[in-house]
Amino acid sequence: MKNFFKKIIKSFVKGVIHLWIKVYYRAEIIGLENIPKEGALIFAGNHRSYLDPPLIVVTATRDMRFLAKEELTKNKFFKFLGWVFNVILVKRDDKDVNSIKESLKTLKNEECIALFPEGTRNGIEKGQKTKDGVAFFAVRSGAKVVPCGIKGGQKGNRKVTIRYGKPLDYSNYKGNKDKQILDKITDEIMSNILELAK
Repeated sequence: MKNFFKKIIKSFVKGVIHLWIKVYYRAEIIGLENIPKEGALIFAGNHRSYLDPPLIVVTATRDMRFLAKEELTKNKFFKFLGWVFNVILVKRDDKDVNSIKESLKTLKNEECIALFPEGTRNGIEKGQKTKDGVAFFAVRSGAKVVPCGIKGGQKGNRKVTIRYGKPLDYSNYKGNKDKQILDKITDEIMSNILELAK
């Protein structure tokens, strides 16, 4: 019964957010045909604001579980959204094994996860190194990566465009733990994202 009501709430919240971004941000969604209808997927996008996760969640044609920092639950609204969308909370500690296990379990069940390679908002602009999280999950699970570029929705340019690229397949590297390989994959994923965000 609890799951039934949660599904109803989730559907309602998604509908409200979708209407909001369509009307207020005049959102344009491109490349939905690139998203596979079945199989495990990792959605990876550029991160500019708090608007980015809901943009991906409500515009993609697949349900997904976002990886988000645990601190967001201090805000009651974000805590509510985290419950509705079954977010995987990540602790600041790099050795947060639980979130890794939960993410891999989700992918093993042929479901989807989503995260930002930048690790934080405007990470690249701040000069921070792109994180290997997406590459790690892709190599460990064999799941395809769907790059996503978001632009607009900021001061001076309210109109938002979200563009989904063709899936990137790194299954030939499955099980590889070489840091150089992970860095190479990360660079390729981020390059695709930035190209889509132009």
